[in-house]
Amino acid sequence: MERPYSWRETGRRRRGCAIPKFMDVHSGFIGATEDQLRAAHERDLAIEAAEGAHVERAWLDPDSGKVFCLSSGPSKEAVLRVHEKAGHPTTESYELPVEVE
Repeated sequence: MERPYSWRETGRRRRGCAIPKFMDVHSGFIGATEDQLRAAHERDLAIEAAEGAHVERAWLDPDSGKVFCLSSGPSKEAVLRVHEKAGHPTTESYELPVEVE
């Protein structure tokens, strides 16, 4: 009998992505600094394991007030819960099912 695998082990392969990736867009960060972005990202990192997700990287455009986060995880909902628990919720999230290098 085959042993069951979690999504992390199987990689849930879909159209070129091993683990589902997501790009989230946060608004309302006009004038934010690199240090503030780093602090927000560290809050994500501190709690992400509870959702089985990983917030890989974040970018900030302080003039537009937009923050963009690249995450991976079992679902869009899991990634959104990380951001919500960290204090910077968003409803704007996009799965990235196709990736090239």
